[in-house]
Amino acid sequence: MKKRTAAVAIFLVFCISSAIIIALPPHENEETLYAISENGEKQFIKWVSFNVSYKALCQAYEIDLKSYGKDIHINFIDLLAYAACKNGGNFSEKTNPNITDLAQRLEKGEKLEDITAEMKYFDYYKEAYTAVLGGFVGEYQTEVDAENGDKKLELRYGIKAFLPIAAGYSFVHSSDFGVSRSYGFKRRHEGNDLFASTATPVVCVESGTAEELGWNRYGGWRIGIRSFDKKRYYYYAHLQKGHPYVSWISEGQTVNAGEVIGYVGMTGYSTKEDYNGMKKPHLHFGMQLIFDESQKDSAAQIWIDVYNIINFLEKNRSVVFKNPETGEFEKKYKVFPAPGTYTE
Repeated sequence: MKKRTAAVAIFLVFCISSAIIIALPPHENEETLYAISENGEKQFIKWVSFNVSYKALCQAYEIDLKSYGKDIHINFIDLLAYAACKNGGNFSEKTNPNITDLAQRLEKGEKLEDITAEMKYFDYYKEAYTAVLGGFVGEYQTEVDAENGDKKLELRYGIKAFLPIAAGYSFVHSSDFGVSRSYGFKRRHEGNDLFASTATPVVCVESGTAEELGWNRYGGWRIGIRSFDKKRYYYYAHLQKGHPYVSWISEGQTVNAGEVIGYVGMTGYSTKEDYNGMKKPHLHFGMQLIFDESQKDSAAQIWIDVYNIINFLEKNRSVVFKNPETGEFEKKYKVFPAPGTYTE
């Protein structure tokens, strides 16, 4: 009997210890998560692994959407950050009971700050996930057809970011983040490849500023667009030979979500400009997180896995048409930030 009791006790200790380990993020030391100043204060996040599953994204978003306009509006990023604290940032492909649990508690009137007060890493996950998803859901203005045949602006709430491949165009992709690349030097793949036909219209995912435009020996013709809050840098590469971009785009220009910015191609992997060095036409799409400007162009860059983000953004695709006067593709219904929203 004593041996059985001792065995049970050991088993319980093991379970409790395992639960504690699971509840911690992969890097337990805050110095691995944050840049630390000389006086020991946390300065900015320097490491993020975005492992939120597609089902968790959809689950949290649906709760957010249904609560919009009610007395208690539940933010989907809060739900995901809470769930990450509970599972150490590791999401399964099933719906997450922690998301439902927090939503129910908030609906009953409990305060988020009280619920998460003892969660050591909640602030970290909240800041990290806000950097990833902060421009994806919210109020926005979109053109809609008016009764007189013209267009009018309508205020809406929901997914305001777009899939980078225009509506009506097929593509395939797989989880290829981190896969080895060897051209130029050995490195890991820092994005997701969306295979589509040459000249498929490429869409701006989130409104922002075009920071970089031109040739790169690795990415070929590419565009870099920075979100207005400066946290997200979107990288679109391997654009079409001879006609990579729409004619109106230039560095420093504001680009609205859903607008066509260029066309799928297979350029890159060459020091020769405008050269098709890729084997198949595809869009390389990447997202870099920037918590401090020192991270932008350095070895401290933070690129995240956007595979599940791509799947999530299939819920919102931009309808485009070819303008006969310019020969360029354009968004049929323009989208603009909601009144009072920060822009450049």
